[in-house]
Amino acid sequence: MADSPLGRWEAITPAEVTALLAGLSAPWWIAGGYAIEAFVGKSFRPHDDVDAGLFRDDQLTIQRHLAGWELHAADPPGALRPWRTGEQLPAGVHDIWARRGPDDPWRFQLMLNESNGDEWLFRRDERIRRTIQSLTWLKDGVPHLAPEIQLLFKSKAPRPKDEADFEAALPLLEQRHKAWLRNALELVEPGNPWLARLTSTPRIR
Repeated sequence: MADSPLGRWEAITPAEVTALLAGLSAPWWIAGGYAIEAFVGKSFRPHDDVDAGLFRDDQLTIQRHLAGWELHAADPPGALRPWRTGEQLPAGVHDIWARRGPDDPWRFQLMLNESNGDEWLFRRDERIRRTIQSLTWLKDGVPHLAPEIQLLFKSKAPRPKDEADFEAALPLLEQRHKAWLRNALELVEPGNPWLARLTSTPRIR
């Protein structure tokens, strides 16, 4: 990621995130653009950062697992503050930045997800939910967020990289996953231009 007002970025790789989170006693997954890249099966654009997802209920488990890292909570609308040891982050805070120390660049982000029992809840509209079992898929043994869910996150005010991810993933989605994404968008963003593409693009695998 290019340097931001909140500090310099030099992202680690998904493989390094995977090694770092090995042994974590809570579910986690690769999210963001790298989740789409894994689904597509090839690199098709550069990446500025790397995201790992987990459930809000497991936030203190990951905090303990990453002892020694400097973790900051991103308070909306865009302020960073230190994440205090043992602090339960409120529902409005879902993004955590990680680096080795105050003079080091930011290395990766943690994204907190909502859940209720055995269901994942979409934070922008809890009518949209999935079983936790269907939330991720495995690529080389590493969990990745399902592409249709990742595209839902990217659908609000999509940036050029989000449009690129949509274009690359769309023809590879199974019909049932296209239908899920279409139904979700009809609930939360009925005017989204991706809706027309979801009904007209053939599946190619």
